[in-house]
Amino acid sequence: MYHWDFGAVWVYHKLLLSGLAYTIVYTVIVVAAGLAVGLVVGIGRVRAPRFIAGILRAYVEVFRCTPVLVQLIWFYYALPILTNIEMSPTSAAALSLTLYGGAFYSEIVRAGILGVDWGQTEAGLAMGMRNKQVMRRIILPQAFRHMVPPLMSQSIMQLKNTSLLSVIAVPDLLYQAQSAAHDSYRPLEIYTIAAVCYFVVLFPATLWSKRIENRLAKQDRSAA
Repeated sequence: MYHWDFGAVWVYHKLLLSGLAYTIVYTVIVVAAGLAVGLVVGIGRVRAPRFIAGILRAYVEVFRCTPVLVQLIWFYYALPILTNIEMSPTSAAALSLTLYGGAFYSEIVRAGILGVDWGQTEAGLAMGMRNKQVMRRIILPQAFRHMVPPLMSQSIMQLKNTSLLSVIAVPDLLYQAQSAAHDSYRPLEIYTIAAVCYFVVLFPATLWSKRIENRLAKQDRSAA
């Protein structure tokens, strides 16, 4: 029978904490960048000329229909060969996860915009507003309420996706756990601690997302 010994791996706690901090900071960066990309692409798919909207759709489908792990490896190994631009593991991972997340965020934004009645746009234009003003002042504020729950769910998925960064040597939590496991010969304890760390971060975020979703649903029922 295996004898668990978490005390033997205490020496690696700072290494694991640094990996956890890196994971959280990295998640914040790729989520913020992905939201920016998703907002631009989502609006573009709805309001841009057909040719540009077609290009944006192609981008979305490529990133939605290929595994994020394949994208990470491609950006790190293949893109530098094609462009003659060297990329560090962190920059390749950031670019890959940003574009991957942006593709999914854009679909959420697009669905939110299309969910607002077209009459709202017509009313804004009749009042003399320009298309950009209508989008900023009328459409997006209404659409945002419906976007919040799926945007938060996708952001939680982005945090989970960071666990794949270890394949290109980005020093996230899983990478540091792998290093500690190889050094200590205690993989069960190390990976258990890593799993607990992910749970401690993800579970409150999931509860928070659910609470906001329930609150918005209650407000919608009250307004109705």
